[in-house]
Amino acid sequence: MGRFRDALAARGLAAIAEVKRRSPSAGDLRPDADPAALSAQFAAAGAAAVSILVDERFGGSVGDLQTARSATSAPLLAKGFFHREEQLDDLRRAGADAVLLLLRDLDGRRAAAMLARARELGLDALVEAHDASELARAVELGAEVIGVNARDLDTFDIDRGAALELVAAAPRDRVIVAESGVTARAHGAAAELAGADAILVGSALMRSPDPPAKLRDLLARPLVKVCGLTRAADVDVAAEAGADLAGFILARETPRRAPAVLPVPETMLSVAVYVGERGDAASDLAQLYARDPRTRMRGRDGALLRGDEQVARVVDRAWRGKDPEHLERARAAEGRIVLAGGLSPENVGEAIEAVRPWAVDASSSLELEPGIKDHDRVRAFVAAVR
Repeated sequence: MGRFRDALAARGLAAIAEVKRRSPSAGDLRPDADPAALSAQFAAAGAAAVSILVDERFGGSVGDLQTARSATSAPLLAKGFFHREEQLDDLRRAGADAVLLLLRDLDGRRAAAMLARARELGLDALVEAHDASELARAVELGAEVIGVNARDLDTFDIDRGAALELVAAAPRDRVIVAESGVTARAHGAAAELAGADAILVGSALMRSPDPPAKLRDLLARPLVKVCGLTRAADVDVAAEAGADLAGFILARETPRRAPAVLPVPETMLSVAVYVGERGDAASDLAQLYARDPRTRMRGRDGALLRGDEQVARVVDRAWRGKDPEHLERARAAEGRIVLAGGLSPENVGEAIEAVRPWAVDASSSLELEPGIKDHDRVRAFVAAVR
């Protein structure tokens, strides 16, 4: 395994931050981008690797790769349209740790030859697929790092839903990178829960007034879930405040029952919350609690589901009464943890420090009355997490 692959395979969602001056679809993004300065800043901001566009159509050159190499020890991905083995030799000499291979532009023989040469040179290869047939080709080629691009390179349209299904279909023994269209934490979270090990982010960073700060924001954890939403106005405030997940309780035993899973902006993921049996409401994720056979109320903990797959454990408090073991149980739990139960603007910082959860979830502490949010407290809760 090479440095690039190893960096992406580390625990948690990794990011490849891209230096890109312009885009064929969007035009100029950051014409004066300094690859040396940005590469160093991205590495300091948490990037696992840095992608350098070396193609003149993107305002790049191999010289940019050399400049970036002089400024950072982070793994560097050379990104362009490569068809000949000698191009890989040049990129390796310029300091690349990995190269992009586009299956869209390479037939089977060329792809195999390019991948073989990359291995001879000690280069990792990010083998990019755009559809199910290309994903199958990447797997058959033995690609260790597979990119799934949400952008159609003919129309430049973004289809995150289709890309997420490809990510979910990819073998778990490969490193999977979700590419294009990541502009919010929720986009990265959706890719992570579908099975991606990393995201590649370019345009969103280059458009930002402060690219390293934007990268830190995209990678920030824990995510914030505002639950018990029943009104569109409250969804809007949660989104405006910066929440990532919108929870809609569809269980019968709560005064916070939502009429339905309401529409959410693209910066958020919707979560349908059930007790006992899972319903069929359309949502990005589902949160399911068992029903306690003695009380007929919900059990203490739940599961966060993507489709039929559990993707996180929800550690909650008992339905009624005190639960002194709440944080201890959460601290001892393994995997992705959504911490819920009794969280508020006043105590969420202490809870995060104790548990280090993947997401935090609040509902009743943010209300004026059951099902009606206090907008100031919603904003205060999100601010306390960030």
